[in-house]
Amino acid sequence: MNDVFQLSVIAGILTSAIRLATPYLYAAIGETFSQRSGVVNLGVDGIMLIGAYASFYIVLITGNIWLGLLAAIIAGLLMGLLMSLISVTLKAEQGISGIGLYMFGLGLSSLLFKTTIGTVKTVTGFQSVKIPLLGDIPVVGKIFFDHSLLVYGAFLLIPLAWWVLEKTTWGLQIKSVGQNPAAADSLGVNVDRMRYTSVCIGAILAGIAGASLSISLLNLFQENLTAGQGFIAVALVYFGNWKPQGILWGALLFSTVNAFQLWMQVLGVKIPSDIAIMLPYVLTIAALAVATNRVRQPAALNKPFERGES
Repeated sequence: MNDVFQLSVIAGILTSAIRLATPYLYAAIGETFSQRSGVVNLGVDGIMLIGAYASFYIVLITGNIWLGLLAAIIAGLLMGLLMSLISVTLKAEQGISGIGLYMFGLGLSSLLFKTTIGTVKTVTGFQSVKIPLLGDIPVVGKIFFDHSLLVYGAFLLIPLAWWVLEKTTWGLQIKSVGQNPAAADSLGVNVDRMRYTSVCIGAILAGIAGASLSISLLNLFQENLTAGQGFIAVALVYFGNWKPQGILWGALLFSTVNAFQLWMQVLGVKIPSDIAIMLPYVLTIAALAVATNRVRQPAALNKPFERGES
């Protein structure tokens, strides 16, 4: 147990935590855009699986990681359009629609994997890029400044999302259709269009989250690769109070717990593996319990908009 407190182990846990936060950040920031517009998308995990498969398969057959990333973006967009059609145009119950989308993504990715790949294979994905000078700082450089481009992109997404939502007219419109769509409509904002756009942005980012697993963090694809990370991402939106900076701290908390349990297994610490694996999900339940008592969600969240209704 004393091995846990060595500097090298602590640095390793923190380095892993930064990497493991990547899919959470992409998926949760994307879901924030969707929910800020009034649409709950519980299909995030399914979209991540489709994005993970699409990116991995393209890299497997072409060797081009950028084409793989583009495939994940396109897959996410298509899933976002499907979710928008069902929830925004057809005005189906969003929770049920999202679960249906998740089951569709889980089943389709499994089917495609079995028919086109068949067995677990690996690819050469995004490699670590050390930032000059900063990456050479002892200990700190390895923890923060020696990661792949997708990891850096996830953390850069936080200030970008904050700026879009808080400092732009477009962000104000997104929040207005999630808070009071009737008032936004009376001011000339196309509610359905804003919701379509927001859901699709969220789905694209969920697709990238999946790609970050299959062609950056793990460099492989298997059935149910995400293992429920999409649902944790949805929980992070509530935990972070629909704010990118709150989501950042929540994602780091979850990824650190996950990194800790992985290192405990590597070090041979006598903790039952099932309990160690269960820790992030127990934390999810606890986070939701805390968030429920302290946050106010967008007023029109999960409410279809009918023009003419107040």
